[in-house]
Formats: sequence, C-alpha cells, structure tokens
Amino acid sequence: MRKDLISSFSQLEKMLPKKLPVEKEAARITALKHYLSKGGVLHVAPSENEWPKLLYPTKAHLKKKIGEIRALQEQYASRLSSWQKKFNGAKNYKSLNNLKKIKEPLFWKHMAKCAVDKDYRADSEKVKLPVHLVADQRWKPMVKTFLRDVDYRKQLVQTVDESIVYRNNKKVAQYADLLQSFRMEQSNRKVEELKQRVAALEADISAMQELARWASF
Repeated sequence: MRKDLISSFSQLEKMLPKKLPVEKEAARITALKHYLSKGGVLHVAPSENEWPKLLYPTKAHLKKKIGEIRALQEQYASRLSSWQKKFNGAKNYKSLNNLKKIKEPLFWKHMAKCAVDKDYRADSEKVKLPVHLVADQRWKPMVKTFLRDVDYRKQLVQTVDESIVYRNNKKVAQYADLLQSFRMEQSNRKVEELKQRVAALEADISAMQELARWASF
C-alpha cells in the first residue's frame, strides 16, 4: 500500500475519490484545513472508494498535543480573567467611588463647609477638588488638608491658576482621569489579545479532536 506525506489540503484533495461525498465530512475538512495551515503534516494511506487512512498523527500523539495546548490555554484564560478584572475596575472606578463617598464623613464635612463658607466653595470649584474620590486613599489626604488648612488651600488655588501644568485644564485631579483612561486602554488591549489567543488555541484543540476521530490508531 502506497503511503503519502501531506502538508497542504490541496495535496489531500487530489487523493480523494471523485465520487466521495465530501460535503458530509464538513467538520473533518475544516479541521484538516486548520491543522495543515498551522504547519501540521499528515501521513496517509490512500483508499480507492473512501477517505485515506490517517496513519499520522496517531490518536496518542493527538491526545498528548491536545493536553499540552489545553494547559497553555488555561494559563492564558487565567491571565485573561486577571486583566478582565483590571479592566472592570478601571471602568467602574468613578461610579464605585461615587457610591463609596457617601459613607465618608469627610465628604459630608466638605458639603457642609461649601454650604456655609462661600470662599471655601469658590476655591474648591476653582481647583475642581476631587471630593468624589474621597474614598480613594490616594486623594483623601488632599481633600482633608484642603478642608482644614487655609494656607494649603490658597497655595493650591494659586498653583492651579498660575502653573503651566494646569494651563489647559484647571483640574487638580486631572492625573486621576488620565490614569484611569490609560488603565482602561491597557487592560482592554490585553483582554482582546488574550481572548484571541484563547480562541486560537480552542480552534487548534477542536481540529485535533476531529483528526483523532479519523485516525486509524
């Protein structure tokens, strides 16, 4: 019996009997095209009236490769889950902190002072004090000091008003917005990249599972 080494679907297609109803084997054809396009090779034994016998890869070889790919896929899936959490955290940062601020006494002290102290209220508006982030430990000290220390407050107002850093954006917490935007972009990019990798590995596994059903031994 003549044996042939196949490295492309066009090679295999020439070996198929003309009367063979290949449309009934759509899943196998899809798997073959995928497997061969990824650099895989087949060792087959032609048959006159049916599909060639698949001698290589064997069922054992395919099972081993599927196991290796599945392990790699699980690693990528774990990283995907981690980056998805980072993306969700960045996406929900503002809304979550808007809820948390309600439980912060400092937020209500700020609101009370705004109601009775026009000068304080004007200063907080000038610098766009990030009181909505009062539950975030990175911004809470600023709000607390702004509320309690007049000298600090006036110095901050002057800095925002005169510094070149704030020329186009009179917002003392503009860094917070930029940081969250960067985190969203970075995490979203990683999420999409890892989704593609997980899907590509799943396609490899599906193709090999189909070939395993065809393999002779």
